[in-house]
Amino acid sequence: MVIKVFLATSSGSTAIKKKQQDVVGFLEANGIDHEQLDIACNEDNRMWMRENVPGEKKPTNGIPLPPQIFNDQSYCGDYETFFDAKEQNQVFAFLGLAPPPGSKEAQLAEKAHILQNGNVPHEEHKSTDLNHEEEEIADKDEDEQPATEGETDLHVSEDEEEEELNIEDEDETEEDS
Repeated sequence: MVIKVFLATSSGSTAIKKKQQDVVGFLEANGIDHEQLDIACNEDNRMWMRENVPGEKKPTNGIPLPPQIFNDQSYCGDYETFFDAKEQNQVFAFLGLAPPPGSKEAQLAEKAHILQNGNVPHEEHKSTDLNHEEEEIADKDEDEQPATEGETDLHVSEDEEEEELNIEDEDETEEDS
C-alpha cells in the first residue's frame, strides 16, 4: 500500500503550499512510502481526486483543495484531518498504516486496544496492583495519624457515620410527629 498525496505544484496560494509541504515533509521524515500526484499538470489526477473524495468531505463549492491524502484507493482525509491526527499522535492510524513498534502512537494504540478489549497485560496488572496497595497504605496512614495539639480526632468510620445518620433521621421523624 502506498500513500498518495494529491497536490498542486503550481499553486498560487502560499497556504496550500505550506500545507502540502507539511504533509510531504512528515511522510519523508518518517520514511513513509508515498507518491506525489500533481493535479495542476495532470488532468487525470485532478479528476480522480475530485471523484474519490467522499461527498461529506467536499467543501461547499464541491471542489476539494490539495493536499488530499489516500491510502491506495482509500480516502484518508485532507490537511485538516491530517493535522488533527498529527496533533493526537495518530497519523499512522489516519493513514491506515501500522505504527512503528515502540512509537508513541504504537503505545497509544496498545492502550486503546487494551481498554477496548478489557484485557490487561500481565505487567500492567502488576503495576495496577502496586498502585492499589500504595493507595491502601496511604489511606491507612491517614486514618492512623494522631491529632495534633489543639485538634481533635474527627475521623469517623463509615459504620459509625452511617449509624450517626440513622440516629439523626430517627430524631427528626420523632420531632415531626
